[in-house]
Amino acid sequence: MHRIFAAALAFLAVSACATGPGVILPDTASASVPPTTTAPQPPREAFRPPAIMSERGLDSVIGARASALTARFGTARIDLTEGDARKLQFAGQTCVLDIFLYPLEAGREPVATHVEVRRRSGAGEIDRARCIAEIESR
Repeated sequence: MHRIFAAALAFLAVSACATGPGVILPDTASASVPPTTTAPQPPREAFRPPAIMSERGLDSVIGARASALTARFGTARIDLTEGDARKLQFAGQTCVLDIFLYPLEAGREPVATHVEVRRRSGAGEIDRARCIAEIESR
C-alpha cells in the first residue's frame, strides 16, 4: 500500500513540473482574431398596428399629424420620440394633454392614436374635450 501511495505522489510531482519553466504554452490572449465588422442585428418584430382610441370629442385630434397638432395647440411642452412612436404634451391653465402618435402602417408618418388628460395639480378627473378646448384657446 505504501508503494502505491509513493507512486501516486511521484506522478503528481512530475505532472506539476510539466507546466514549470522550460514548457511554453500558447498565449491565447494575444492570438490574432479578425475584428467583426458588423454587430449581429436582433431579429425585427413584425409591424403591429396600434389600437386607435375612439371617443366622442376626440375625432378632431385622433388621426392628426404632429404638424397639425402643433399648429392647433402651439409648441409642445414635451416632444419625445422613441422608435417610430412620438408623444406630444401640451399644458393649459388647469390640465395637461398627452397625445400619443404611432404609424398606422410600417414606415408611415405617425398620427395621433391615443389621448390622455389630467389635472395640472391635484387629483380628480377632467373631461378630455374640456381640456382640449382650454389648451386650444391659449
